[in-house]
Amino acid sequence: MEFSVIFILTNTLLLIISSAFAKTASPPSVSLTPAPAPAPAPAPDFVNLTQLLTVAGPFHTFLKYLQSTKVIETFQNQANNTEEGITIFVPKDKAFSDLKKPSLSKLTNDQIKQLTLFHALPHFYSLADFKNLSETGSTPTFAGADYTLNFTDDSGTVHISSGWSITKVTSAVHSTDPVAIYQVDKVLLPEAIFGTDIPHVPAPAPTPDIAPAADSPTQQTSDSRSSSPSFSHDFSSSYKIMSYGILANLALATFAVMLIL
Repeated sequence: MEFSVIFILTNTLLLIISSAFAKTASPPSVSLTPAPAPAPAPAPDFVNLTQLLTVAGPFHTFLKYLQSTKVIETFQNQANNTEEGITIFVPKDKAFSDLKKPSLSKLTNDQIKQLTLFHALPHFYSLADFKNLSETGSTPTFAGADYTLNFTDDSGTVHISSGWSITKVTSAVHSTDPVAIYQVDKVLLPEAIFGTDIPHVPAPAPTPDIAPAADSPTQQTSDSRSSSPSFSHDFSSSYKIMSYGILANLALATFAVMLIL
């Protein structure tokens, strides 16, 4: 009887110890709820090129070409749907009105489209980037490999040459990656359309310095004589001698007449 009681107590004690050990050694519970995903990066602001060019400028003529050739859609897609971005050179309305030769009125629709594409680069360039770009030689434009521009940086002023046109960036309309829009004072004319027979435009002659008219020799002699003290003194002495001679002659003539009488 005593043995049975001891056996029961021993088993009960073992069960209690096993249960306590199991609770202590059990692994921590793992939550099956997935961790929240990181928030996506904010999309860049949509750049409306038509709105930018309408507000700034006036760039009405260039915007008209963009819309009539549907190049605005190409530029808009490049601006908002690519990582490269875009750089556009926009002539003001006055640049088109000042353009007499060559005339754009004789161009075909395809040439007008190429001319419009010629005013953009398929990459975003800040003004500081043009210093390095000027060292790479000709830069292809949106119009293709045959339509290139040359850039030079002169102490921060960006000059652009297309063969027919030599102009410069006069102001930044918009310059935030991925879109750069720069105002230029001339229409960019490509050699691929207008040819390489570029008329020579002579540089304006420098304004000559107008020197005072040289005095004539007679005037110089007269002036020098009149202003010279020695000349005045000599002239006064000669005049006195002549006067004395005339008076002496008159006295002799009078004396002779009296003797005769």
